[in-house]
Amino acid sequence: MSLTLRKARKIVAATLAKGREMGLRPLSVAVLDAGGHPIAFEREDGASPGRFRIAHGKAYGCIMLGLPGSAIQARADQQAYFVGALNGLYDGAFVPVQGGVLVKDAKGLIVGAVGVTGDSSENDAAAAMAGIEAAGLTGAS
Repeated sequence: MSLTLRKARKIVAATLAKGREMGLRPLSVAVLDAGGHPIAFEREDGASPGRFRIAHGKAYGCIMLGLPGSAIQARADQQAYFVGALNGLYDGAFVPVQGGVLVKDAKGLIVGAVGVTGDSSENDAAAAMAGIEAAGLTGAS
């Protein structure tokens, strides 16, 4: 199964709805396919213009490393030099913090990733998980 535009849009809408429900600051949400290509992106009113690259970077790191954002952040905390070197391999394109969530299908296969930015990394991840679940998929944050 691939991550369709329809599912990606549902993830974005449900993620933003969860953010509003939680009273979060304005969010930006990027949904990437399993190859790291953007499928959908939205930036709420009031979110800073640089948020696309942050949201994309959170999701992109998850796809390229096959790890959820929390695991990448933990690795960065323990081995900053290693994660810095990995990020260098990807031209600095990933953001090694929570808020990047892998998207898996019913068989447990990675079909994409979601990156959320705008609030704390923990809240970003919680909103992403809600969006993924609303689309009938499983997230690994």
